[in-house]
Amino acid sequence: MGSLIRPDQTWILWAILTGLAAGSIYLEGKYRWASKVTSSIIALAGALILSNLHIIPTESPVYDTVWSYIIPLAIPMLLFNCNMKKIWKESGRLLGIFIIGSFGTALGAFIGYFALHKYVPDLGYVAAIMTGSYIGGGVNFVALSDAFNVPSDIIASATVADNLLMALYFFVLLAMPSMPFFKKHFSHPLVDEVESSGMIALASENPSISKKTEITIKDIAFVIASSFIIVAVSAEVAGLFSKIIPTGNAFSKALNSLLGNMYLVLTTITMLLATFKSEFFSSLRGAQEIGMFFMAVFMAVIGVPASLSQIIYKAPLLLVFCAIMVLINLLATLLGAKICKFSLEEAIIASNANVGGPATAPAMASAKGWTPLVGPSILVAVFGYIIGNYFGIIVGNILI
Repeated sequence: MGSLIRPDQTWILWAILTGLAAGSIYLEGKYRWASKVTSSIIALAGALILSNLHIIPTESPVYDTVWSYIIPLAIPMLLFNCNMKKIWKESGRLLGIFIIGSFGTALGAFIGYFALHKYVPDLGYVAAIMTGSYIGGGVNFVALSDAFNVPSDIIASATVADNLLMALYFFVLLAMPSMPFFKKHFSHPLVDEVESSGMIALASENPSISKKTEITIKDIAFVIASSFIIVAVSAEVAGLFSKIIPTGNAFSKALNSLLGNMYLVLTTITMLLATFKSEFFSSLRGAQEIGMFFMAVFMAVIGVPASLSQIIYKAPLLLVFCAIMVLINLLATLLGAKICKFSLEEAIIASNANVGGPATAPAMASAKGWTPLVGPSILVAVFGYIIGNYFGIIVGNILI
């Protein structure tokens, strides 16, 4: 059965995709229910409904353009503030427990894969993208989806399972400070301080983006031009590595796969520039905003070819898989905190930064009144953007 809108009606399809992205972002910012559902799910669901009702086609050159150009451009925009010197200097303690949790995430991916791969086809793809997502965030989810050419129905099902699990997991993290078991076995100075003062700060918005800034035409020009340049250089460097590194044995083949991956090179180059040219890249306003809009467009594209029946069939098992990954992350984080004498609050926020990213970790720290952890939580979560791609590509190369 054909669709109402043809695949070659380029402008109409671009209008729908960008309209879905803009509408989802508007709803997330205006309504509480939408902020809990997230703009990603709203955009994905909108496109899913339109395609399943045969209003828009399931395949089009427009969608290929988003995969090939929009997403690579978004990656550096979202990494321009990843100054490694600043992250290490201002959040070294929290960074340690965050890295421990990152290894827990990767371990959870392997455990979940070997437990469920007989029941879920192509689970290696999910393991790769969710490893990146549960160390970094949506930027890694998208980059790894493209790097491994993950089928769209798998991405859609994983997105639904991921968002449902995160909602449940955050309730667990919020409840942990009041549980006697955790208060007995971990130090909790910030919990005691808040309880003694009787004050809990309420986070009405994301602290990492609450400060409004004016974005100029120069900012937009430099953000877009810089992203184009970085992507162009990364593509050439990755292509060069893939040509000159032999694939005669297992080690060289793995090295070729890693260094020849454009997204890994893209992440590395952007991180180095953000660290050693931080005065320029950190001054560019609008990079996060443009990058997140591009991500919303991508989520709309993900929903297009997805089948509702396949999502309903696959999502429950993927929810179990994601739960295994998150559980191992939490156990590794708590074990590391116990051995290294970190506080309960640091363990909770580090795990939140792994699973939820830069938006949820500072919000939870602020909501709980753990003010000293708000700034570091943002920095370590942003650091996850950097290492998430590395972990995800390694896991993917092993399991796919």
